[in-house]
Amino acid sequence: QARLAQSGGGLVQPGGSLGLSCVATGAIVHNSNIGWFRQAPGKERELVATMIWTGESPYYVDAVKGRFTISRDRNTVSLQMTNLRPEDTGTYYCAGGYGDKYSKSGYLYWGQGTQVTVSS
Repeated sequence: QARLAQSGGGLVQPGGSLGLSCVATGAIVHNSNIGWFRQAPGKERELVATMIWTGESPYYVDAVKGRFTISRDRNTVSLQMTNLRPEDTGTYYCAGGYGDKYSKSGYLYWGQGTQVTVSS
């Protein structure tokens, strides 16, 4: 069984940058998907970015394309966020799984969540 522990996040002004990290321990296999989701108050949890654990096939939703980068170094998966906007505000979760990588139902393991607030 895998465990995901998140760090990072915080308060940033519009246009600023933040990084999120997710350390995976336990049984992560190389063909698993690893993703970042976010959930704004009163809204559904939505996919932000995902890739295969090996780093292949990165995918970004249109709203963050060109501004966010998902990457992995050993057992740490990162989400680098630049040019942040108020609408990026929410609780961010890393997730791992073997199902549909575009759907939260395809993920089995979840981090504890970390808050990102973009505000002036």
